[in-house]
Amino acid sequence: MALSRRSYSYSKMDKEDPEEVISRRAQFLIYKVLEQANSPRKKSCLRIRITKLKVKIGNRLRRLRKRIMSSVYAVKVGIHGHVKSQVKTWKGFYGKGRQTLISPPHIIK
Repeated sequence: MALSRRSYSYSKMDKEDPEEVISRRAQFLIYKVLEQANSPRKKSCLRIRITKLKVKIGNRLRRLRKRIMSSVYAVKVGIHGHVKSQVKTWKGFYGKGRQTLISPPHIIK
């Protein structure tokens, strides 16, 4: 009996070419992506509602931000105008236009 040579034993394979392995893997990934694209997926009603809610919230936040920025701008302009008028008033009191003539002190001997 020849036990050393069995008919169902495996033979050793040569190593595969790395480019061939990469090519086969790429083909498999392309196949999987195409399979997912072709499969009819029903959009869930919940997903659509969540998306609409996100859009609503985003719009409200954007409007709120615009309102806050415009009110901040208005406050800045108001403060600037108030400060400007105060500076103008103080310039009137102590500015160059209102110099008083003070005679130098006379030395009496």
